[in-house]
Amino acid sequence: MHKGGSPIPGPSPGKMGKYRIRVATGDSLLAGSSNLVQLWLVGEHGEKDLGKILRPIRIREVQLEVEVSLYLGRLLLVKLRKHKSLVGFDWFCKWIAVQGPGTQGEAFFPCYRWVQGNEIICLPEGTARTVRDDPQNQFKKHREQELEERRKVYRLKDLALKGTLGLTNSVRRLEDFNEVFPRGKTPLAERVRNSWKDDALFGYQFLNGANPMLLRRSTSLPSRLVLPPEMEDLKTQLEKELQTGSLFEADFSLLDGVKPNVIIFKQQYVAAPLVMLKLQPDGRLLPMVIQLQPPRNGCPPPVLFLPSDPPMAWLLAKTWVRSSDFQLHQLQSHLLRGHLIAEVISVATMRSLPSLHPIYKLLIPHFRYTMEINVLARSNLVSKWGIFDLVVSTGSGGHVDILQRATAGLTYRSFCPPDDLADRGLLDVKSSLYGQDALRLWGVISRYVEKMVSLFYKSDGAVKDDPELQAWCREITETGLQGAQDRGFPISLESRAQLCHFITMCIFTCTGQHASTHQGQLDWYSWIPNGPCTMQKPPPISKDVTEKDIVDSLPSLHQARTQKTFIKFLGRRQPVMVALGQHKESYFSDPGPQAVLKQFQEELAALDKEIEVRNAGLDLPYEYLRPSMVENSVTI
Repeated sequence: MHKGGSPIPGPSPGKMGKYRIRVATGDSLLAGSSNLVQLWLVGEHGEKDLGKILRPIRIREVQLEVEVSLYLGRLLLVKLRKHKSLVGFDWFCKWIAVQGPGTQGEAFFPCYRWVQGNEIICLPEGTARTVRDDPQNQFKKHREQELEERRKVYRLKDLALKGTLGLTNSVRRLEDFNEVFPRGKTPLAERVRNSWKDDALFGYQFLNGANPMLLRRSTSLPSRLVLPPEMEDLKTQLEKELQTGSLFEADFSLLDGVKPNVIIFKQQYVAAPLVMLKLQPDGRLLPMVIQLQPPRNGCPPPVLFLPSDPPMAWLLAKTWVRSSDFQLHQLQSHLLRGHLIAEVISVATMRSLPSLHPIYKLLIPHFRYTMEINVLARSNLVSKWGIFDLVVSTGSGGHVDILQRATAGLTYRSFCPPDDLADRGLLDVKSSLYGQDALRLWGVISRYVEKMVSLFYKSDGAVKDDPELQAWCREITETGLQGAQDRGFPISLESRAQLCHFITMCIFTCTGQHASTHQGQLDWYSWIPNGPCTMQKPPPISKDVTEKDIVDSLPSLHQARTQKTFIKFLGRRQPVMVALGQHKESYFSDPGPQAVLKQFQEELAALDKEIEVRNAGLDLPYEYLRPSMVENSVTI
């Protein structure tokens, strides 16, 4: 399809003109409607009501021919209204295309939305336009009205979420968790079940597991790590690893002081561990010491657990770390940094950028179903009496506390892999497959964005002078992120380079970053002891530990079954998955953006093949950032 283009000589006013109209309905079974649809054609010289001429029942594409006794000139808008009779049936309209006097080729009007109620919907011609691209203000009224209506529907509020079921623990042995191990297990989940006690697999998860966002290279020994005099050898070893740059840490201090849940009158427990790890020359990351709680004034120093400790004591300490990682993964890395930030970007876009705007057209495919899945999460996962309240140790208020703390610590650099990996000292860690793939995917997205932006902004001044673009940036930083400019988020965009970086961050957050924390859940949490949703006994204060102590600390079978159910839901793939860059909607009618999208798809395919070849030689393939596995938006 081609853009409407510049006007061509047409019939004189008053002469009959013939228009051919094509209307496309969505592909799903219920996309059609038996209600009559009224259409208007709006051109630069006038507007014509075509009447109730369409009934989009089941046919995927309808063609109409109408004669208009008015020369409309270049078409600007198509307006439509669905009239309901006794019953109103929603209609999914994909697009409308019009050919006739005043159009050069076929003018394309993208919709890609459900038409509900009986309000009039205005579809602008699909050529992307900034305010500067509309010097005669032909679309000014439409832009203003569209944003006014959207702001009534989309409202940004505080990110924090306002906000219990267990039975007698019938687990007697660790093997009893096989009863809730899913039948449709993944190969990696089976590997985890068999090897979850191994230190190498424990360390590997900080690099490439469900939550690769916590690990960082140590620049000094953490102040919270209290080493007693009798552990002088350990201190020497830690300092040696520190000097060689091979000392890493995972600090769960965000959980310190969080009030734990009470489930069916039974107290649950939360810890805030610190794990020190060393990177071996072969790329393995091995734990050196675990401290389960920070030191307290007036209390004895916390117990330090070591690989040389009795096996059950060391295993219990690692299990506590895995439970703590489950909490921060689900709340901080997955829900907040994936779902809620994608929602902020989506809502700000809907409130600040009209559908004519090129950046709206660029971003809109990456918001598909995000609002819907986030409403579902609020209603069933983190709401009062939701899953977190029922079976998770940080439920019943603790999860809200964690989200508020995590939100206050969000930085712009942490959402941009080149900066984040540099800040965490992971750029040169070859065994960080997450890091390697995040950098490469970021690069592909960045090049795509730069090419798109160059089509619409020919100078830095064009960026600075776009009022809608500047309002969008402010909406994200000042309103959506509650004044995050002190954490590096911009409140204005001063150059094309800055705009490209910001848009790349938006797209990567809604696609790759979410995928990296979403896809691993079935792999790493299907075996419950590797990621317990709750712990039912306090953290150990001695190394006299038996298997019964571990079993009694882990979730009950009822809690484990509930965990399996919601992990299966959270970790599943969409029935109709749209991979990154593979959306079928054509929001741009301009040939330039369509060519750039095709180049983007080719680069993604090349990266996908590179990762596939790399993975073929790995003992544990890393799939979560393969472009063919990354969803185009946050949908689950």
